[in-house]
Amino acid sequence: MKKIVSVSLGSSTRDHRVRVNWLGEDFDISRVGFDGSLQRAIAYLRELDGTVDAIGLGGIDVYLYAGSVRYALRDGLRMLDAVKKTPVVDGSGLKNSLERETVAYLQREGIVDFRDLPVLMVSALDRFGMAQALVAVGAKVLFGDFIFALGIDKPVSSLSEFEALAAKYLPDACKLPFQFFYPTGKKQERPPEPRFSQYYADAALIAGDFHFIRQHMPDDLARKTVLTNTVTAENVQELQDRGVARLITTTPNLGGRSFGTNVMEAALLSLLGKRWQDVTETDYLALLRRLDFAPRVESFGLVKETAYRT
Repeated sequence: MKKIVSVSLGSSTRDHRVRVNWLGEDFDISRVGFDGSLQRAIAYLRELDGTVDAIGLGGIDVYLYAGSVRYALRDGLRMLDAVKKTPVVDGSGLKNSLERETVAYLQREGIVDFRDLPVLMVSALDRFGMAQALVAVGAKVLFGDFIFALGIDKPVSSLSEFEALAAKYLPDACKLPFQFFYPTGKKQERPPEPRFSQYYADAALIAGDFHFIRQHMPDDLARKTVLTNTVTAENVQELQDRGVARLITTTPNLGGRSFGTNVMEAALLSLLGKRWQDVTETDYLALLRRLDFAPRVESFGLVKETAYRT
């Protein structure tokens, strides 16, 4: 049996474990949260090293992308460097393959018509593959990285402007503690604190990291679509209570919740039997086709898309 562990800076209340069989292989997949403690997470990574088949780093990114440039986060590198023997990933490989394909699949299958659809992308830096794919299918994307990561009311409406701002600010921002701009640990358990509600209101579809979506989401999300992952049953209920009409997750529902891309990428890496740096987008997509993975789509009510057409 292959053992896959996600070591997360997120809340321990979101821990989950499931056993699945993929392509004849049994998997024991678990997620262990350390409530924002980088030191405890690193200690556990060192303990796991060499004892499991693959490790995912959750609640943090090692690398952020804007255009062709990759930016390394100081704290992400500290976690990555703690592992010397076991293959370790941060989910960015799937974000740049699975999440691109998810957008194309939703358009191709007629599940979502993205053409001219107003989309709020709460953070593109950690999901640049999805951001590029949304622009490619014709969505009208508002990039909210400054708004939701830094609390600066600065919407960005083009990829070129986004990439220019990333080049200007990210080299210094990546040196900051990750908790400075991403909700980790107990912050993930707080009730949402509505801010910047106009950007939610103007969007037909809200996309990106669930914790960024949740931290400032308003009480009213009536008839909107949410495209995300890593949601628990409680998160799904929160969205329903706010009137969300449809939830789409890029990773499948395993034992009652959608795992993060880091968990899924770690499992796929163990099947591929390659080093992380040697795996290509083509490798991931070919394996995903063999596994017959498709986005999780749950409808709760009438989707208000056509009313946004111009």
